Amino acid sequence: MALGEKVYLQHCSSCHGARLEGQPNWRQHLPNGRLPAPPHDESGHTWHHPDFVLFAITKNGVVPPYAPPGYESDMPAFAAKLSDEEIWAVLAYLKSHWTSAELLETRAQMIRNVKPR
Repeated sequence: MALGEKVYLQHCSSCHGARLEGQPNWRQHLPNGRLPAPPHDESGHTWHHPDFVLFAITKNGVVPPYAPPGYESDMPAFAAKLSDEEIWAVLAYLKSHWTSAELLETRAQMIRNVKPR
């Protein structure tokens, strides 16, 4: 968990917040048409996605098949900056903050039959 927290604070918190709170009004498009960084705590939607999707988005950016062609996002790809181990550590750190029984059960139901592409 320590590695995930360290990497998150160094590479992710400037957009997603030191407390995983995301940017204000994260569901409303900015003037440039992009969306602000969402929270990674239980108030956001990160927990809706299976681990392999979160890994792919972190590594490759918000690109197909996890976004429509031409989708523009401020989320960078971290493949050149972070190792796979560091990305998985960050995801473990995020998941350690998802503790409510309702969220955990809902997430389990949502991802139960999702297969990696």
